[in-house]
Parts: sequence; structure tokens; C-alpha cells
Amino acid sequence: MKLFSHFKVFLLFFSCIFILQTVSAQNTITVTGVIKNEKGEPLPLVSVKIAGTATGTLSDISGNFKIEVPVNSKLSISYVGYHTKEITAQPDLMITLEPEEDLLADVVVIGYGSVQRKEVTGAISTVTSKDFQQGAITTPEQLIAGKVPGVSVTSNGGSPGAGSTIRIRGGVSLNASNDPLIVVDGVPLSGNGIYGASNPLSLINPADITSFTVLKDAAATAIYGSRASNGVILISTRKGSAGSPVINFTTQVSAATMTKKMDVLSADQFRHLVDSLGGGTYDNINTYKSLMGATSTDWQNQIFQTAISTDNNLSIAGSLNNIPYRVSVGYLNQEGLLRTDRLQRYSGGIVLSPRFFDDHLKVDINLKGAYNNTRFANNAAISSAVYFDPTQPVYSSSPYGNYYEWASIDPLSGEHTLNKLAPKNPVSLLDLYRNMSNVYRSYGSAQFDYKFHFLPELHANLNLGYDVAKGEGTVNVPEYAAQNFLERGQRNQYSNKLNNTVMEFYLSYNKQFPSLKSQLNATAGYGYYNNQTTNFNFPAITEKGDTLPGSIPKFPYDKPQNTLISYYGRVIYTVDDKYTLAASLRTDGSSRFAPDVRWGTFPSLAFTWQLNKENFLNNVNALNDLKLRLSYGVTGNQDGIYEYPYQSVYSLSGSGSLVRFGNNWYSMGTPSPYDAGIKWEQTAAYNAGVDFAFLNNRIYGAIDVYFKKTKDLLNEIPIPAGSNFGSRILTNVGNVENKGIELSLTTVPIRNERTTLEVSFNAAYNKNTITNLTATQDSTYAGTLTGNGVIQINSVGYSPNSFYVYQQLYTNGKPIEGVYADRNGDGTINEKDLYRYQAPFPKYIFGFSSQLTHKKWTFNTVIRANVGNYLYNEIATGAVVANMLNPLQYLANTNSDILNTGFINGQKQSDYYIQNASFLRMDNLGVIYNFGRIMNDKASLRFTANCQNVFVATKYTGLDPEIYGGIDNVIYPRPRTFVVGASIQF
Repeated sequence: MKLFSHFKVFLLFFSCIFILQTVSAQNTITVTGVIKNEKGEPLPLVSVKIAGTATGTLSDISGNFKIEVPVNSKLSISYVGYHTKEITAQPDLMITLEPEEDLLADVVVIGYGSVQRKEVTGAISTVTSKDFQQGAITTPEQLIAGKVPGVSVTSNGGSPGAGSTIRIRGGVSLNASNDPLIVVDGVPLSGNGIYGASNPLSLINPADITSFTVLKDAAATAIYGSRASNGVILISTRKGSAGSPVINFTTQVSAATMTKKMDVLSADQFRHLVDSLGGGTYDNINTYKSLMGATSTDWQNQIFQTAISTDNNLSIAGSLNNIPYRVSVGYLNQEGLLRTDRLQRYSGGIVLSPRFFDDHLKVDINLKGAYNNTRFANNAAISSAVYFDPTQPVYSSSPYGNYYEWASIDPLSGEHTLNKLAPKNPVSLLDLYRNMSNVYRSYGSAQFDYKFHFLPELHANLNLGYDVAKGEGTVNVPEYAAQNFLERGQRNQYSNKLNNTVMEFYLSYNKQFPSLKSQLNATAGYGYYNNQTTNFNFPAITEKGDTLPGSIPKFPYDKPQNTLISYYGRVIYTVDDKYTLAASLRTDGSSRFAPDVRWGTFPSLAFTWQLNKENFLNNVNALNDLKLRLSYGVTGNQDGIYEYPYQSVYSLSGSGSLVRFGNNWYSMGTPSPYDAGIKWEQTAAYNAGVDFAFLNNRIYGAIDVYFKKTKDLLNEIPIPAGSNFGSRILTNVGNVENKGIELSLTTVPIRNERTTLEVSFNAAYNKNTITNLTATQDSTYAGTLTGNGVIQINSVGYSPNSFYVYQQLYTNGKPIEGVYADRNGDGTINEKDLYRYQAPFPKYIFGFSSQLTHKKWTFNTVIRANVGNYLYNEIATGAVVANMLNPLQYLANTNSDILNTGFINGQKQSDYYIQNASFLRMDNLGVIYNFGRIMNDKASLRFTANCQNVFVATKYTGLDPEIYGGIDNVIYPRPRTFVVGASIQF
């Protein structure tokens, strides 16, 4: 694993490539040229190959290319969406490619293969590198935010590498995972957490990615069976290319700044409010006034900073002895807004694509590795900055590292007694906390595609993949720090390992039958997937190395493991280039479930009708594509639950429940409740879609309507006493329905020799409803409290995690403390008056992207919007006098909402704190300047500048309206980031 942190191997590899490439072949000529489209615009990354060979190169960002070829040879020029052209090699060439008549010849990646777009039967969206989000992108999913209809990418906060929550067509589960299956170059990622990594995807370098394919409906996802209920995302990374080596180097520097601070009382407001509470309101107000300090401290200014980051990536792609290769290295150094927060990522990759036996055997070897070195800031400082008294100084003479802390001082001895329940100094929480982690991850695959000599339409495919990781770290806090003063500091550690392996073998057969005007594409295969995690357990250690009593773990490590075995098949049959019928079937067996319910079957059926090729539309010249898609399928969900839930798990009792045998005391085993017949959730999905393109593909898009129903929902329900080893059990009971509509539309209103404008828009509506939660109908069952166990509930007839609150009453627009509506009219206010008010998930999501290219300038922007999502402003619930004037003799700051409510005590279940969090956000605003060829035509240069998180328009009064799950409880602020960068290609 140490190889991840050393790049001498890569540098040696580069040197060897350069030396070997200096040997020139005799009887060759050097061909240079430029490739443009029919409007005179340069085309980047066009494949230029010596006809009949795999030797070639790619055009650069200005359409220029250079290649050394044998005399009198021919060049084959190919580019997706354009007709391939073959020309005789000459020293200087000007090449114009003509677009294909429609988009149907594009190749679309699907599960276990690829098809032409005209054969696509499911709801599939593809985002390539030219359409990615730009700027400081740390984790892969950020590249497609706002780009795909029905796909929500919600940031988990502003910390380095924090990642995002991804949802495809809403969630379908209450207790299992709602995350999509992510497959990178044929390797399904397990999704298991890596200790010391805030997000496992942060170990994947976005610069290595060339495309995302999002599979949304069951026709597209059912081939992945029991892991596909939440959709599938296929990530393809960059490959090698034939020809002379092409060197790319990109670098960028960014500055992240605060966009908005949490709205708390200033020192002057705080003093004025405390002073106003006199006059009999509080008899002991003078005692609290005496506790106020004489300074004015903005604690948020003390803990946040302007974060400077840099991201650098170098790659070399070419061919060596007719073996295409790509070697890449990357270095990311990202500071966080929160002081002491920092992420360093070193990444590397090698891709080799040799061909054997006259191209009958294709081998693709793809190895990626990354090493993250992270210092995690103490996020408790954010909450403390909200509540710490703004009249107190940062530093003072104290035994707590000379930081001011709430403590009582004996007037005679001068000894300090720490107030252990008071907020801790935010600056000391950062400065005296050192959480350092080292995380290593490598993933990759070796894929073999053999085309049989006796039957070239038949291919045998073998995919051997792995995903291994190790995370380890230490947390050090000095003994004198207030944050761990009672535990005498800490010197703790954490560590775990992941070891996931993949083996897939499948046969594919693709045959055209001209006499029948039909084509058959068939696939049948087997898959083996083993996921193993080793979580190490450590005792709690003081700063001096003493073990805290009772902290020694019962076992040194825990080793959860699960295995999935699969058989799958798919048939795609196309008739007359107009009618396509597709069917797939997958059978999965999972070790997570009991042997008698271990296997599940997941079928799909889909039909496509190419309407524009019918006689009644064949003469409509403006119509390039009109396709109807219909599909039905069943998928499963087994992720997000603990291993082997069909067996009772025994845990050893603690020191307070020991049993004596003779002179010894023993811990006893306590069983947990279990369901021997538990199995995966199943989602049946229907989809109807229309793809369209007009006016020479200058207007194209798709409309999809879908309905999904999940049964055998994994839900935790109460059970009769004595019927199991507990009062609640996780079992298969309940149903959830999702229905919605999606639209994607792309237009090219301007396209000429100097200027091109492309505008894309997507919109999606989703309604998520629980239809059953219990094994028997019970009208008195309100539902299952979820989230923080107080404010959200799952109930039949409502969206999951709906807010469960009292209806606040007002006078003159001001909430009346403790006064709620008697909704059931029984004369008292009790739990029967709680009602379900709104939900955290948006009903509508929108995305808008535009790109304007004029000569050498390119301007782009991405805008997103959510409508109908609500948030519980938990930060504002602390805005009460009882929190400010604590009986334990300390003062605490609060949210400025206290000036509006005047609440004395908390009203946490009031609907006053449920706010409309609909928003319009400009994610990205960027400009690119293409310098073209420089350095005597030996290189090309491009300059970029971006602003991310440009603005947010919302009525929500909290820090950020975009928080997944609906609870706003002091999150890490999302910054506004300014980025400048350059890209040079040799």
C-alpha cells in the first residue's frame, strides 16, 4: 500500500516512454493538420489513425494534430457524431468532418456492454467531459450536479472532500440505502465507509473521468439486480490512445470564501438583550450581568478563513509498440474554510490496452491508486461559535492553554473548576485538537474481450476487478485542553481495511441478419462479488498514555463480510431498424439473507419504436429523431443494512451486568431481535419515454414518465412483548410509491463559423408516498418517528420523513410562546394535536446549463433550482432566553431570531421552525480563453477562470437551504470559490 505515496515509478515510466519514442522510423513523413466541423469550428480529441492499424493520435483543443506515418499511407479520421473520413497522408492538411444525419449512431454505455443510441430502450442519460461542471471539483459526483434530469446531487457541506448525497428519482427505502450503485470501469463500489476519509469517493480523481452514464429505469438497471433499486451510475475513466505521446498538464488555484455567516447576536446586541431582561423578569439578572465580559468577539471570524487550494494533474497518453497507454498523476492540496482543516490527495493511474491475435483479443488493464493525508478540524467549533458568549475574549490566563473557558475560580486558592456543560472556546477546540488520517485506496480491473475466430460475432468477456483500501488515524488532545479536560486529554487511534473483489464472465453475441432486416444482441454471464471489511477496535487513551477504565474493547477487531453470486442475461432484438425489443433477467444470491430466501429474480422487458422511420413521418425533413420507449422491470435493494440480519447478534454485557460464577465475574451474551425470513426490498418500475430531435439536431431531448412501487420494505416496527428478543424488529413490511415526470432539452440557437451557443435545460417532478408500514392495518398507528426522533415521522399517505409538529398560534404576526392549535378539538393540547406538515424533499428540481463560444472565448454557466423542499431550522430553536442565561452560571449566545420571538423556553415541536427552503442557485460561472498553438506550434494552451456557488436566492433564513434530510443543525458552510487555471498540451 505504500506505493500510493511514491511516484518515482511513474516518473521512471515517463522517462522510458520518452527514450523509446525518440527512435524514428525510416521512410516516414510528418503530417500536421487541423480538423474542423462543417461550421469551421475546431474539433478536439478527434481520432487520427493510420488506416488499418491502431497507431494514431488525437487532435488538441484547437483541432490541431501531428503524427509521423509511413510514406503513401492513408489516415482514418473519426469523431463521435461525424462521418469517418479516410485521406492520403500529406505534410499539411485542412480537414472538415461532416455530421451524421442524427444522434442515433452514438455509442451508449449500458450494463455489460454498449449499444448504439437507436437501440436504447431504457431511461439513460450520459454526461461527457465537455459538459462537466467546471472549477474546483474534489469528488466525482460534483461534475454532474444539475446536468441530469431526475438526479439530485446535494453537497454534504463545505469541508474538503465532504462529498454529496446522490438521489435518482427520489428515495425508495426507509431503512436500507437510497444511494445508487456506482460502477467505475466495470468495478462496482461497495459504498462501505473508509475510516479517515470523509467520503470514499474523495479518493477518485475527477480529472481521470471521461463520462458518466446514469441508468434510471428498470429496463436499464435490472441487469444489476439486487443492487439497482436506487439507479446505477457508470463511470468511465480516460483510456490510452494510439499514436505519438500526448502530454497534458492542468493546474488551478482557488480561493474559497464565506458567503454567509450564521445569524447570531453581536456583542452589543447580546448586552442589550441581557440588560432588557431586568426589572423583575429575572430576579438574579445582576448575577448574569456580572458574568459578561468587556470585549466584543466575532467567534465566526475567529474560526473561519479564506481557504487557498491547488489542484494539479499530469497525464501522458500514446502508444508503445502498438500498445495504447495512459499514465496520470495528480496532486490536490485543499484547505477548508474552518481553520486547521486540510486535505492532500496524491493520485495516480496506469491504463494499458494491448491487442493480440490480429485484434481478436482485446485487453484493458486499468489501475488507479490514491493516498489522502487529511487533518480534520474539530467541527464542534462551528456549533460553539454560535453559542459562545460574544463578550468574552479568545485568550486569558487560565490552566486550559491560556484560552478563555467557562470556569469558576475559588477566590482564596485561585483554583479553576471547569464548567463541563458550558460551550467550549471555539478557537481552543481547533488549536488543541489534532485529528490526522492516512488513507490508501486502489481500485482497478483487467478486462479481456476475445472475439472467436470461427464465429466473430461471439465474444467472451472476463472482468477481474478489485477495490482495496486502508484508513488509519490518530486523535490527539493535550491534557490541559478544556474539550477533554475530564478525560485528561486523549491519544486515540482508529483503523479499518476494505478488500472487495469482483469476477465477471459473460458471452456476448451481436449479429445482423440482412435478409430478415434485423439484428440480435445477446448477453449471458456470471458474477461473483465479495466485500470484506476489517474494523479495528481500540481503547480510549489519555494524553499521557493511560487507558481509561472500562474502555478496553471486548474484541480487537470486527470483520463483516458479504458475498453476492449472480447469473444474468439480456436479449436486444431490432427489426427493420425501427422496432427494438429488449428483455433481461438476473438472479442474485446474497449471503446477507437466510438460505431459503437468499435468491431473488429480477426481470425487465422494454420496447422501442423508431417513429421517425415510419412512412408517415419519413418525409418530414425537420425531424431527425422521434422514438417511443416503454419498459417494466423489477430491481432489489440489500445495501445499508447490517450483515446477517436473519440471525440474532449477541453482544457482551457491560461491567454493570456481570454474573458471578465462583470467585469470577463474567460478561453475559445478550441477543438482539431478528427476523429469520428477512430478505431484500423489491421495486417494480414502469417507464414511458419519448426521445426527439429536430432541425439537424439543433433541438433534441427526452420526456419520461415513471411509476415505482417498492414492496417488502425494510421497516422497524413494534412487536408484542416476549415474541422476540426486543420490543422492535427490522422486518419486511410496508410499501413506498414514487411517480414523476422528467424533461431534458438541449438547443443550439446559434451555430456559425465564429459563434456557437448551446443551451440545456432539465426539469423533474417526483412524488414519494408511503402506502403501508405495518403487517396489519391499524388506524391508530401514527407512524415511526425518524430523523432526530422528535420532529420527523414516517406515516402512511405521506412523504417519508415528514415533519411532525404542533400548529403555532400567533398574535399580530408574532408567535405566542407555548400556544398551539387544538386541532382535534378535545380542549387540550397533547400528542393527538401533532400533525404532518411538509417534507424535506423537493417536488421539483431544475437544471440549466449554457455555453457560448465566440472565436477563442468560451463562457459557461450552470444554474440549479429546487422547489417544494422544507427545512427544520434547528439552529433557530436554540434562540430562547433559557439557553442564554443558564442556571449553571454561564452565558450563551443565540440566534438573532430571539429578537422576533422573545421565547423564554424552547418550542422545538412548533411548526414555526419549518421553513420553505426552495432555492435558485448559480452553481458555476466560468470563462475559457483558448490561446491555440504556441511554442512554435509545439503546444496548445488554454486559460480558465470560474466562480462557484455564485449566488443563492431563497426565502429560507438559515445558513443554506440545500441540506439533505431536512434538519439544519449547524453545518459546515459551503464556500464561494474563485478559481483560475491553465491547461497545456504537448
